[in-house]
Amino acid sequence: MEVNGDGAGNSTRPRKVIDEENSAVEIPETAHQISSDSWFQVGFVLTTGINSAYVLGYSGTIMVPLGWIPGVLGLIIATAISLYANSLIAELHEFGGRRHIRYRDLAGFIYGRKAYSLTWGLQYVNLFMINTGYIILAGSALKAVYALFSDDHVMKLPYFIAISGFVCALFAMSIPHLSALRLWLGVSTVFSLIYIIVAFVLSVKDGIEAPARDYSIPGTRRSKIFTTIGASANLVFAFNTGMLPEIQATIKQPVVSNMMKSLYFQFSAGVLPMYAVTFIGYWAYGSSTSSYLLSSVNGPVWVKALANISAFLQTVIALHIFASPMYEYLDTKYGIIGSPFSIRNLSFRVGVRGGYLTINTLVAALLPFLGDFMSLTGAISTFPLTFILANHMYLKAKKNKLTSLQKLWHWFNVYFFGLMSIAAAVSALRLIAVDSKTYHVFADL
Repeated sequence: MEVNGDGAGNSTRPRKVIDEENSAVEIPETAHQISSDSWFQVGFVLTTGINSAYVLGYSGTIMVPLGWIPGVLGLIIATAISLYANSLIAELHEFGGRRHIRYRDLAGFIYGRKAYSLTWGLQYVNLFMINTGYIILAGSALKAVYALFSDDHVMKLPYFIAISGFVCALFAMSIPHLSALRLWLGVSTVFSLIYIIVAFVLSVKDGIEAPARDYSIPGTRRSKIFTTIGASANLVFAFNTGMLPEIQATIKQPVVSNMMKSLYFQFSAGVLPMYAVTFIGYWAYGSSTSSYLLSSVNGPVWVKALANISAFLQTVIALHIFASPMYEYLDTKYGIIGSPFSIRNLSFRVGVRGGYLTINTLVAALLPFLGDFMSLTGAISTFPLTFILANHMYLKAKKNKLTSLQKLWHWFNVYFFGLMSIAAAVSALRLIAVDSKTYHVFADL
């Protein structure tokens, strides 16, 4: 049986209806695999994102602006509220007799066509900026390797960003969809452990040998306000993907309970490596911690080279996760089905994915301000997608089943995170404006 519809409830695209767990559930047509992965594999997808090379920046972009007590409490609170917000979205994956395999489908079903388009726009910006940040990270890791063996400064950061973008494009052309990452998730975990363990051990060594560190928050009173707000955006950026329905689409039935297992894995065992490297990095270097921790550590050249190469390679894999919603949209729109390595399908991926990552790479080279990108991404897309929309969609979907106190709680979250989003966006734009005056485009940071 087939019916017509889209995420906004309009009759424009075919849907198939299948029987899952003895109940009819509509599933949108997609060129990518769904219901094929175990909760453990999905948990590793989430953990790959949370322990990507971005963790090497949290000592400098979260702890330095906040200090010990606010920084530690902020990370713990951000962990708890992120788990809560993601669980709200996970519960709505099968709602109204439909399985919502895309974030925009869920928003469109609840609110209508305009919300479908707005959510897709927010999500696109979110994922585009995350991917741009990944390319900056990969370029920074390559430059760090180069600096270990050469001090001629001939190769600049934009060159390494270009190389990183090219490698990311090659990987994107080779991996057809998110579920095809299976083996690569294990490889990614090994790379993550290498750079996290190296950063942790060398930071401990430096911290033991170093004199007393300065943990005061740098900057003027006015600048501290903006950097503190920006750090709050980095806190939510650290834990959230902005694409939970797309990841949940790959999980086997029962989709809600299995997704909750994946989320519990992510927010328990999955966050421990990130906590460890973030706190130890700040303990070792204090307010002088850089926004890329491997730039601060001291140790054998070959060990630092291994860590940076691992960070580069893990970033290539992690970027593919956050680019997958765009790939799924384009593959489905243009009917890219069948053998992933047929001439037509491979040519499509070369042209379309290569073009998309070329734009990412150009933006990364133009504005390689990693900390600012993290703050702006958290402000304009992570806050709305993960906290504002999650609470309001849950409120609207479950309004007849919620008590007055529960409704008040969700409305409080909507308004609180709305204000936080506005404040964080202003702060991030100010930081970018300040850095743009200090550094020119295609800066060699």
